[in-house]
Amino acid sequence: MTAAPGRTGALDRAKLLAARYKAAEARPYLASALYALSVVPTEQVPTMAVDRHWRCYVSPAFVEATGVEELAGVWVHEAAHLLRDHHGRADRLPAADQRDRLRVNIAQDCEINDDLLADGLRLPEGRAEPGLFGLATGRLFEEYLPGVPATCPHADCGSGAHGVPSPWDLGEGAGVTGVGPVEAEALRRRTAQAIRAHQRSRGTLPAGWRRWAEEVLEPAVDWRKALTGAVREAAAWAGGAVDYTYRRPSRRTPALGGRVVLPSLRRPLPRVAIVVDTSGSMGEDDLAAALAEVRGVLREVGVGGNRVAVLACDADVQAVARVTAVDQVELAGGGGTDMAVGIRTALAAPEPPSIVVVLTDGYTPWPPEPVSCRLVVALIGQDAPEPPPWAETVRIPGGR
Repeated sequence: MTAAPGRTGALDRAKLLAARYKAAEARPYLASALYALSVVPTEQVPTMAVDRHWRCYVSPAFVEATGVEELAGVWVHEAAHLLRDHHGRADRLPAADQRDRLRVNIAQDCEINDDLLADGLRLPEGRAEPGLFGLATGRLFEEYLPGVPATCPHADCGSGAHGVPSPWDLGEGAGVTGVGPVEAEALRRRTAQAIRAHQRSRGTLPAGWRRWAEEVLEPAVDWRKALTGAVREAAAWAGGAVDYTYRRPSRRTPALGGRVVLPSLRRPLPRVAIVVDTSGSMGEDDLAAALAEVRGVLREVGVGGNRVAVLACDADVQAVARVTAVDQVELAGGGGTDMAVGIRTALAAPEPPSIVVVLTDGYTPWPPEPVSCRLVVALIGQDAPEPPPWAETVRIPGGR
Protein backbone atom coordinates (compact mmCIF):
# COMPACT_ATOMS: atom_id res chain seq x y z
CA MET A 1 0.00 0.00 0.00
CA THR A 2 1.24 3.45 -0.89
CA ALA A 3 0.12 6.64 0.80
CA ALA A 4 -0.51 9.66 -1.36
CA PRO A 5 1.66 12.73 -0.71
CA GLY A 6 0.11 14.95 1.94
CA ARG A 7 -2.43 12.35 2.97
CA THR A 8 -2.76 10.47 6.23
CA GLY A 9 -0.91 7.22 6.82
CA ALA A 10 -2.77 6.41 10.09
CA LEU A 11 -4.27 3.21 8.78
CA ASP A 12 -4.61 -0.21 10.43
CA ARG A 13 -2.90 -1.95 7.55
CA ALA A 14 -2.87 -5.37 9.18
CA LYS A 15 -6.64 -5.28 9.58
CA LEU A 16 -7.21 -4.09 6.01
CA LEU A 17 -4.85 -6.73 4.58
CA ALA A 18 -6.51 -9.41 6.69
CA ALA A 19 -9.88 -8.43 5.25
CA ARG A 20 -8.58 -8.62 1.68
CA TYR A 21 -7.01 -12.00 2.37
CA LYS A 22 -10.30 -13.23 3.83
CA ALA A 23 -12.22 -12.04 0.73
CA ALA A 24 -9.74 -13.69 -1.66
CA GLU A 25 -9.63 -16.94 0.31
CA ALA A 26 -13.41 -17.29 0.39
CA ARG A 27 -13.82 -16.31 -3.29
CA PRO A 28 -10.58 -17.33 -5.02
CA TYR A 29 -11.99 -16.50 -8.45
CA LEU A 30 -11.81 -12.80 -7.44
CA ALA A 31 -8.27 -12.96 -6.04
CA SER A 32 -6.53 -11.51 -9.13
CA ALA A 33 -8.82 -8.48 -9.11
CA LEU A 34 -8.58 -7.94 -5.38
CA TYR A 35 -4.77 -8.02 -5.31
CA ALA A 36 -4.55 -5.77 -8.38
CA LEU A 37 -5.97 -2.88 -6.33
CA SER A 38 -3.41 -0.36 -5.01
CA VAL A 39 -4.44 1.11 -1.66
CA VAL A 40 -4.27 4.86 -1.02
CA PRO A 41 -5.07 5.95 2.58
CA THR A 42 -6.92 9.27 2.74
CA GLU A 43 -9.28 11.04 5.11
CA GLN A 44 -11.11 12.64 2.18
CA VAL A 45 -13.02 9.49 1.31
CA PRO A 46 -15.90 8.56 3.67
CA THR A 47 -15.44 4.77 3.46
CA MET A 48 -13.69 3.11 0.52
CA ALA A 49 -13.71 4.10 -3.13
CA VAL A 50 -11.96 3.27 -6.39
CA ASP A 51 -10.83 5.18 -9.46
CA ARG A 52 -10.66 3.87 -13.01
CA HIS A 53 -6.93 3.12 -12.55
CA TRP A 54 -7.77 0.45 -9.95
CA ARG A 55 -6.55 2.55 -7.01
CA CYS A 56 -8.54 1.96 -3.86
CA TYR A 57 -8.92 4.97 -1.56
CA VAL A 58 -9.42 3.98 2.07
CA SER A 59 -10.55 5.97 5.10
CA PRO A 60 -8.48 5.01 8.19
CA ALA A 61 -11.45 5.91 10.43
CA PHE A 62 -13.72 3.59 8.42
CA VAL A 63 -11.26 0.70 8.74
CA GLU A 64 -11.00 1.27 12.49
CA ALA A 65 -14.79 1.30 12.94
CA THR A 66 -15.59 -1.68 10.69
CA GLY A 67 -15.17 -5.38 11.38
CA VAL A 68 -13.00 -7.64 9.23
CA GLU A 69 -16.04 -9.52 7.87
CA GLU A 70 -17.67 -6.31 6.64
CA LEU A 71 -14.36 -4.97 5.29
CA ALA A 72 -13.97 -8.17 3.26
CA GLY A 73 -17.39 -7.49 1.77
CA VAL A 74 -16.43 -3.92 0.90
CA TRP A 75 -13.25 -5.16 -0.79
CA VAL A 76 -15.34 -7.39 -3.06
CA HIS A 77 -17.85 -4.60 -3.61
CA GLU A 78 -15.23 -2.11 -4.82
CA ALA A 79 -13.50 -4.69 -7.03
CA ALA A 80 -16.90 -5.49 -8.57
CA HIS A 81 -17.32 -1.88 -9.72
CA LEU A 82 -14.12 -2.20 -11.74
CA LEU A 83 -14.66 -5.73 -12.97
CA ARG A 84 -18.10 -4.81 -14.29
CA ASP A 85 -16.66 -1.72 -15.98
CA HIS A 86 -19.16 0.54 -14.23
CA HIS A 87 -17.26 3.71 -15.08
CA GLY A 88 -17.13 2.74 -18.77
CA ARG A 89 -20.85 1.96 -18.83
CA ALA A 90 -21.60 5.20 -16.96
CA ASP A 91 -19.74 7.12 -19.66
CA ARG A 92 -22.35 5.85 -22.14
CA LEU A 93 -25.34 7.11 -20.14
CA PRO A 94 -27.27 10.22 -21.26
CA ALA A 95 -25.61 13.46 -20.11
CA ALA A 96 -28.35 14.22 -17.56
CA ASP A 97 -27.80 10.87 -15.83
CA GLN A 98 -24.02 11.27 -15.87
CA ARG A 99 -24.34 14.55 -13.97
CA ASP A 100 -26.30 12.78 -11.20
CA ARG A 101 -23.33 10.64 -10.18
CA LEU A 102 -24.56 9.58 -6.72
CA ARG A 103 -27.85 8.32 -8.14
CA VAL A 104 -25.86 6.35 -10.72
CA ASN A 105 -23.69 5.02 -7.89
CA ILE A 106 -26.75 3.82 -5.98
CA ALA A 107 -28.04 1.96 -9.03
CA GLN A 108 -24.62 0.37 -9.49
CA ASP A 109 -24.53 -0.69 -5.85
CA CYS A 110 -27.95 -2.32 -6.30
CA GLU A 111 -26.52 -4.35 -9.20
CA ILE A 112 -23.59 -5.51 -7.07
CA ASN A 113 -25.03 -5.90 -3.61
CA ASP A 114 -27.86 -8.29 -4.42
CA ASP A 115 -25.21 -10.71 -5.72
CA LEU A 116 -22.94 -10.18 -2.74
CA LEU A 117 -25.71 -10.69 -0.20
CA ALA A 118 -26.93 -13.80 -2.05
CA ASP A 119 -23.35 -15.06 -1.82
CA GLY A 120 -23.37 -14.72 1.97
CA LEU A 121 -21.11 -11.68 2.21
CA ARG A 122 -21.56 -9.27 5.09
CA LEU A 123 -21.75 -5.58 4.22
CA PRO A 124 -21.87 -2.49 6.46
CA GLU A 125 -25.21 -0.97 7.45
CA GLY A 126 -26.81 1.55 5.12
CA ARG A 127 -25.98 -0.38 1.97
CA ALA A 128 -28.05 0.10 -1.17
CA GLU A 129 -29.96 -2.91 -2.46
CA PRO A 130 -32.90 -3.25 -4.87
CA GLY A 131 -35.45 -4.09 -2.20
CA LEU A 132 -35.05 -0.65 -0.58
CA PHE A 133 -36.61 0.89 -3.69
CA GLY A 134 -39.15 -1.83 -4.43
CA LEU A 135 -37.06 -3.12 -7.34
CA ALA A 136 -36.53 -6.71 -8.47
CA THR A 137 -33.17 -8.38 -7.99
CA GLY A 138 -30.86 -9.60 -10.72
CA ARG A 139 -30.93 -6.50 -12.95
CA LEU A 140 -28.23 -4.29 -14.41
CA PHE A 141 -27.65 -0.82 -12.99
CA GLU A 142 -28.96 0.80 -16.18
CA GLU A 143 -32.30 -0.91 -15.47
CA TYR A 144 -32.28 0.16 -11.81
CA LEU A 145 -31.44 3.80 -12.50
CA PRO A 146 -34.99 5.05 -13.37
CA GLY A 147 -36.30 3.56 -10.10
CA VAL A 148 -33.71 5.23 -7.82
CA PRO A 149 -35.05 8.37 -6.07
CA ALA A 150 -33.53 11.71 -7.05
CA THR A 151 -32.59 12.53 -3.45
CA CYS A 152 -31.08 9.63 -1.56
CA PRO A 153 -28.08 9.94 0.80
CA HIS A 154 -25.31 7.56 -0.11
CA ALA A 155 -21.56 7.06 0.10
CA ASP A 156 -19.46 7.86 -2.95
CA CYS A 157 -17.67 4.82 -4.42
CA GLY A 158 -15.54 7.06 -6.63
CA SER A 159 -14.82 7.60 -10.30
CA GLY A 160 -14.15 3.89 -10.80
CA ALA A 161 -17.89 3.47 -10.27
CA HIS A 162 -19.83 6.49 -11.57
CA GLY A 163 -17.06 7.82 -13.83
CA VAL A 164 -16.95 11.39 -12.50
CA PRO A 165 -13.58 12.49 -10.99
CA SER A 166 -13.76 12.65 -7.19
CA PRO A 167 -11.91 15.18 -4.97
CA TRP A 168 -9.50 12.50 -3.74
CA ASP A 169 -8.52 11.18 -7.19
CA LEU A 170 -4.76 11.25 -7.75
CA GLY A 171 -4.88 11.60 -11.53
CA GLU A 172 -2.35 10.20 -13.96
CA GLY A 173 1.26 10.76 -12.89
CA ALA A 174 0.80 10.60 -9.14
CA GLY A 175 3.46 7.99 -8.44
CA VAL A 176 0.92 5.50 -7.08
CA THR A 177 0.71 2.23 -8.98
CA GLY A 178 -2.32 1.94 -11.22
CA VAL A 179 -3.77 -0.45 -13.79
CA GLY A 180 -4.06 0.59 -17.43
CA PRO A 181 -7.00 -0.20 -19.75
CA VAL A 182 -5.29 -3.16 -21.44
CA GLU A 183 -4.30 -4.77 -18.14
CA ALA A 184 -7.81 -4.08 -16.79
CA GLU A 185 -9.37 -6.01 -19.68
CA ALA A 186 -6.95 -8.86 -19.06
CA LEU A 187 -7.96 -8.89 -15.38
CA ARG A 188 -11.63 -9.01 -16.30
CA ARG A 189 -11.10 -11.91 -18.67
CA ARG A 190 -8.91 -13.81 -16.19
CA THR A 191 -11.56 -13.34 -13.48
CA ALA A 192 -14.35 -14.44 -15.83
CA GLN A 193 -12.40 -17.60 -16.69
CA ALA A 194 -11.87 -18.30 -12.97
CA ILE A 195 -15.60 -17.83 -12.33
CA ARG A 196 -16.46 -20.28 -15.11
CA ALA A 197 -13.98 -22.84 -13.75
CA HIS A 198 -15.36 -22.39 -10.21
CA GLN A 199 -18.91 -22.86 -11.46
CA ARG A 200 -17.99 -26.09 -13.26
CA SER A 201 -16.24 -27.55 -10.22
CA ARG A 202 -18.62 -26.38 -7.49
CA GLY A 203 -21.69 -24.91 -9.20
CA THR A 204 -22.36 -22.36 -6.46
CA LEU A 205 -22.28 -18.78 -7.72
CA PRO A 206 -24.76 -15.90 -7.72
CA ALA A 207 -26.57 -15.46 -11.04
CA GLY A 208 -25.13 -11.97 -11.55
CA TRP A 209 -21.54 -13.18 -11.48
CA ARG A 210 -22.35 -16.07 -13.83
CA ARG A 211 -24.06 -13.74 -16.28
CA TRP A 212 -21.18 -11.26 -16.13
CA ALA A 213 -18.57 -13.97 -16.79
CA GLU A 214 -20.49 -15.30 -19.80
CA GLU A 215 -20.80 -11.80 -21.27
CA VAL A 216 -17.04 -11.22 -20.89
CA LEU A 217 -16.05 -14.56 -22.40
CA GLU A 218 -18.80 -14.68 -25.03
CA PRO A 219 -19.91 -11.09 -25.53
CA ALA A 220 -23.35 -10.62 -27.03
CA VAL A 221 -23.18 -8.33 -30.03
CA ASP A 222 -26.09 -5.97 -30.46
CA TRP A 223 -26.88 -6.98 -34.04
CA ARG A 224 -29.26 -4.06 -34.53
CA LYS A 225 -26.51 -1.53 -33.78
CA ALA A 226 -24.04 -3.48 -35.91
CA LEU A 227 -26.41 -3.69 -38.88
CA THR A 228 -27.43 -0.06 -38.51
CA GLY A 229 -23.79 1.00 -38.39
CA ALA A 230 -22.86 -1.04 -41.46
CA VAL A 231 -25.74 0.29 -43.55
CA ARG A 232 -25.22 3.88 -42.39
CA GLU A 233 -21.50 3.69 -43.16
CA ALA A 234 -22.21 2.23 -46.61
CA ALA A 235 -24.74 4.97 -47.33
CA ALA A 236 -22.28 7.65 -46.24
CA TRP A 237 -19.60 6.13 -48.45
CA ALA A 238 -21.90 5.84 -51.46
CA GLY A 239 -23.36 9.30 -50.93
CA GLY A 240 -20.02 11.09 -50.65
CA ALA A 241 -19.19 14.12 -52.78
CA VAL A 242 -17.99 12.13 -55.78
CA ASP A 243 -19.28 13.92 -58.85
CA TYR A 244 -19.25 17.39 -60.37
CA THR A 245 -22.25 19.43 -61.42
CA TYR A 246 -22.59 22.61 -63.50
CA ARG A 247 -26.02 23.39 -62.07
CA ARG A 248 -26.29 27.16 -61.60
CA PRO A 249 -25.97 28.11 -57.92
CA SER A 250 -28.58 30.17 -56.10
CA ARG A 251 -28.75 33.85 -56.99
CA ARG A 252 -27.89 34.54 -53.35
CA THR A 253 -24.50 32.90 -53.79
CA PRO A 254 -22.03 35.77 -53.36
CA ALA A 255 -19.12 34.17 -55.22
CA LEU A 256 -18.46 35.65 -58.66
CA GLY A 257 -21.70 37.65 -58.58
CA GLY A 258 -23.60 34.80 -60.22
CA ARG A 259 -22.05 35.53 -63.64
CA VAL A 260 -19.73 32.51 -63.86
CA VAL A 261 -20.71 28.93 -63.13
CA LEU A 262 -17.85 26.70 -62.01
CA PRO A 263 -18.09 22.96 -61.52
CA SER A 264 -18.72 21.93 -57.92
CA LEU A 265 -18.96 18.68 -56.06
CA ARG A 266 -22.45 17.36 -55.39
CA ARG A 267 -23.53 14.75 -52.84
CA PRO A 268 -25.91 12.32 -54.59
CA LEU A 269 -28.28 10.05 -52.68
CA PRO A 270 -27.33 6.39 -53.16
CA ARG A 271 -29.60 3.76 -54.64
CA VAL A 272 -30.02 0.67 -52.48
CA ALA A 273 -31.09 -2.87 -53.33
CA ILE A 274 -32.20 -5.23 -50.55
CA VAL A 275 -31.97 -8.88 -51.60
CA VAL A 276 -34.18 -11.00 -49.35
CA ASP A 277 -33.62 -14.76 -49.09
CA THR A 278 -37.15 -16.19 -49.39
CA SER A 279 -36.18 -19.86 -49.35
CA GLY A 280 -38.04 -22.15 -46.97
CA SER A 281 -35.25 -22.18 -44.38
CA MET A 282 -35.70 -18.52 -43.46
CA GLY A 283 -37.61 -17.55 -40.31
CA GLU A 284 -40.17 -14.82 -40.92
CA ASP A 285 -39.73 -13.09 -37.55
CA ASP A 286 -35.95 -12.73 -37.92
CA LEU A 287 -36.35 -11.66 -41.53
CA ALA A 288 -38.94 -9.05 -40.59
CA ALA A 289 -36.71 -7.65 -37.83
CA ALA A 290 -33.70 -7.40 -40.14
CA LEU A 291 -35.65 -5.79 -42.98
CA ALA A 292 -37.21 -3.30 -40.58
CA GLU A 293 -33.75 -2.30 -39.28
CA VAL A 294 -32.40 -1.79 -42.80
CA ARG A 295 -35.35 0.28 -43.92
CA GLY A 296 -35.27 2.29 -40.70
CA VAL A 297 -31.65 3.34 -41.10
CA LEU A 298 -32.20 4.14 -44.79
CA ARG A 299 -35.00 6.49 -43.78
CA GLU A 300 -32.69 8.10 -41.20
CA VAL A 301 -30.09 8.90 -43.83
CA GLY A 302 -32.70 10.20 -46.25
CA VAL A 303 -32.80 7.25 -48.66
CA GLY A 304 -36.28 6.02 -49.51
CA GLY A 305 -39.04 5.96 -52.07
CA ASN A 306 -37.96 4.86 -55.52
CA ARG A 307 -34.31 4.73 -54.48
CA VAL A 308 -34.79 1.43 -52.58
CA ALA A 309 -35.64 -1.81 -54.38
CA VAL A 310 -36.42 -5.08 -52.59
CA LEU A 311 -35.75 -8.33 -54.46
CA ALA A 312 -37.32 -11.55 -53.17
CA CYS A 313 -35.00 -14.38 -54.15
CA ASP A 314 -34.63 -18.11 -53.58
CA ALA A 315 -32.94 -19.94 -56.46
CA ASP A 316 -34.17 -17.19 -58.75
CA VAL A 317 -35.51 -13.67 -58.35
CA GLN A 318 -39.21 -14.05 -57.63
CA ALA A 319 -40.14 -10.38 -57.42
CA VAL A 320 -38.66 -6.93 -57.58
CA ALA A 321 -40.66 -4.34 -55.69
CA ARG A 322 -40.45 -1.08 -53.83
CA VAL A 323 -42.00 -2.11 -50.54
CA THR A 324 -42.59 -0.23 -47.30
CA ALA A 325 -43.16 -3.18 -44.94
CA VAL A 326 -42.02 -6.78 -44.64
CA ASP A 327 -45.55 -8.13 -45.12
CA GLN A 328 -45.37 -6.82 -48.67
CA VAL A 329 -42.53 -9.27 -49.41
CA GLU A 330 -43.86 -12.65 -50.45
CA LEU A 331 -41.80 -15.43 -48.86
CA ALA A 332 -41.68 -17.86 -51.78
CA GLY A 333 -40.18 -21.07 -50.45
CA GLY A 334 -39.72 -24.45 -52.10
CA GLY A 335 -36.84 -23.58 -54.37
CA GLY A 336 -33.13 -23.64 -53.75
CA THR A 337 -31.11 -20.66 -52.61
CA ASP A 338 -28.81 -18.51 -54.74
CA MET A 339 -28.17 -14.99 -53.54
CA ALA A 340 -25.65 -14.49 -56.35
CA VAL A 341 -28.61 -14.41 -58.76
CA GLY A 342 -30.32 -11.73 -56.69
CA ILE A 343 -27.14 -9.62 -56.51
CA ARG A 344 -26.57 -9.89 -60.28
CA THR A 345 -30.19 -8.93 -60.97
CA ALA A 346 -29.90 -5.90 -58.71
CA LEU A 347 -26.71 -4.74 -60.43
CA ALA A 348 -28.25 -5.23 -63.90
CA ALA A 349 -30.97 -2.64 -63.22
CA PRO A 350 -31.03 0.45 -65.53
CA GLU A 351 -29.96 2.50 -62.53
CA PRO A 352 -27.78 0.05 -60.57
CA PRO A 353 -27.48 0.41 -56.81
CA SER A 354 -24.37 1.61 -55.03
CA ILE A 355 -25.29 -0.52 -51.98
CA VAL A 356 -26.67 -4.05 -51.90
CA VAL A 357 -27.93 -5.45 -48.57
CA VAL A 358 -28.51 -9.21 -48.47
CA LEU A 359 -30.67 -10.80 -45.77
CA THR A 360 -29.97 -14.55 -45.74
CA ASP A 361 -29.21 -17.62 -43.65
CA GLY A 362 -25.94 -17.95 -45.58
CA TYR A 363 -26.62 -21.33 -47.22
CA THR A 364 -26.16 -19.98 -50.71
CA PRO A 365 -23.64 -19.52 -53.49
CA TRP A 366 -22.03 -16.09 -53.75
CA PRO A 367 -20.53 -14.15 -56.66
CA PRO A 368 -17.04 -15.53 -57.39
CA GLU A 369 -15.37 -12.12 -57.09
CA PRO A 370 -16.04 -8.72 -55.47
CA VAL A 371 -19.00 -6.84 -56.92
CA SER A 372 -19.02 -3.27 -58.15
CA CYS A 373 -20.81 -1.83 -55.12
CA ARG A 374 -20.80 -1.94 -51.33
CA LEU A 375 -22.19 -5.32 -50.17
CA VAL A 376 -23.60 -5.72 -46.65
CA VAL A 377 -24.69 -9.24 -45.64
CA ALA A 378 -27.00 -9.78 -42.67
CA LEU A 379 -26.55 -13.44 -41.71
CA ILE A 380 -29.59 -14.82 -39.88
CA GLY A 381 -28.86 -17.77 -37.59
CA GLN A 382 -26.14 -18.80 -35.14
CA ASP A 383 -24.51 -21.33 -37.48
CA ALA A 384 -24.81 -19.40 -40.73
CA PRO A 385 -21.70 -19.99 -42.88
CA GLU A 386 -19.49 -17.03 -43.68
CA PRO A 387 -19.94 -15.11 -46.94
CA PRO A 388 -16.87 -14.05 -48.98
CA PRO A 389 -14.34 -11.97 -47.03
CA TRP A 390 -14.95 -8.91 -49.22
CA ALA A 391 -18.54 -8.62 -47.97
CA GLU A 392 -19.36 -6.67 -44.79
CA THR A 393 -21.01 -9.14 -42.45
CA VAL A 394 -23.40 -8.73 -39.51
CA ARG A 395 -24.66 -11.82 -37.63
CA ILE A 396 -28.25 -11.87 -36.41
CA PRO A 397 -29.14 -14.52 -33.79
CA GLY A 398 -32.22 -16.65 -34.36
CA GLY A 399 -33.31 -18.26 -37.56
CA ARG A 400 -32.27 -21.83 -38.16
